[in-house]
Amino acid sequence: MTQPSDWLLDHLDVTRRYFLQMGAAGLAAVRTSALWADSAEADAVLQQAIAELEYLTPMDRFRMVGRGNPPPHKLPPEKLREVGLHRDTWQMEVIADPESDAKLENPLSKQRGTALDWPALMKLAEKHAVRYLKVMSCTNVAKPLGMGLWEGVPLREVIWLARPTANVRRVFYYGYHNDDPKQRFQSSLTMSRVLEDPPDRPPVLLCYKLNGQWLSPVAGGPVRILVPEAYGNKSVKWIQRVVLTNNFQANDTYAGWNNDTESPLKTHARFLHVPKQIRTGQPIAITGVAQVGMSGLSKVQYWLHPQDAPLPPNDPYFTQADWKDAKILPPPKQWGGGLPEGKLPPVPRQIDAKTGRPTRWPLRYTWVHWAALLTDVPPGRYELRCRTIDANGIAQPMPRPLPKTGRNEIHRVRLVVKS
Repeated sequence: MTQPSDWLLDHLDVTRRYFLQMGAAGLAAVRTSALWADSAEADAVLQQAIAELEYLTPMDRFRMVGRGNPPPHKLPPEKLREVGLHRDTWQMEVIADPESDAKLENPLSKQRGTALDWPALMKLAEKHAVRYLKVMSCTNVAKPLGMGLWEGVPLREVIWLARPTANVRRVFYYGYHNDDPKQRFQSSLTMSRVLEDPPDRPPVLLCYKLNGQWLSPVAGGPVRILVPEAYGNKSVKWIQRVVLTNNFQANDTYAGWNNDTESPLKTHARFLHVPKQIRTGQPIAITGVAQVGMSGLSKVQYWLHPQDAPLPPNDPYFTQADWKDAKILPPPKQWGGGLPEGKLPPVPRQIDAKTGRPTRWPLRYTWVHWAALLTDVPPGRYELRCRTIDANGIAQPMPRPLPKTGRNEIHRVRLVVKS
């Protein structure tokens, strides 16, 4: 196995210092926890958990969900160039919906020779480029897919080039899917969301970089949509066409698959590292990640419960359980993700230009790491759960526990303490 890189050691050091602040028990946890074992001795599962402590996820370790048969990113290089999935050949149209009465004075279309191409997008980027931090999650996958620093041009800047004048209420968009309508994955937003950003939200982007690198084909390159507050189904990859329409209804593929496509990111916690087995008397070091959704984050909590003991009756979300507060870790000094020296470039809104530190912490629509130390746990078999309390004081999985609106069930793992 490879040795941990500098960014990993830096972030592990943040976690280590948290445990050391706990005194003698924390020191013992550092010495006994496999979190800080030599990587040659760590098993593959633990090594993966440690790797995920990097704040920004390198592009090659992002879990990318691609659709199509074959998925566009698996096309050979010459085919990618032929179908416009290379920076040299990429074009994007902005047209009026032929099935509505939307009016545009200057449609951007291949037929007219006015479609947006890569040089034109880069020209816009000279004046309008935006970067922001965002976690990527899938509506129906419990674990976030990765955390990135994304860069692009606000979609509204391109829409204004098409000069819409009337009867535009919604923006439909889709990417390349083998020229087969049955494989098309599409999504939509209200025109108002594209044109104006709520106070806590960055703009919807035509995104071309992740962690300072050009988007790879598997990441949706050369250009994808990025919607900061939304699940991944809104951030369509391989974008090639934007359609402005007077149709007020969503046309999202995910809507046809029985999902709530308008559900913004939820706040929830998951474990990263919990030892499966430990001896009595040893302190137990646990770490995790929390996704910060629309309602923010105030606390991460954990609950250790004997496996054979009855659960609280008539309390499906364990609101009466003996929850304990974990420690939300501060922003890292080294952000990772392949950034030069692990340092963030200038980021509007989220990062203070003078200090280079976040303007607030945690940041909405990102993730944070957390840690906790369990001591004096008697021998036995246990279930360990974690949850979040959002900035409104509401405990996970409320206020939106329903399926198909984003996974946020309470995460549970098992732990054995041997005598």
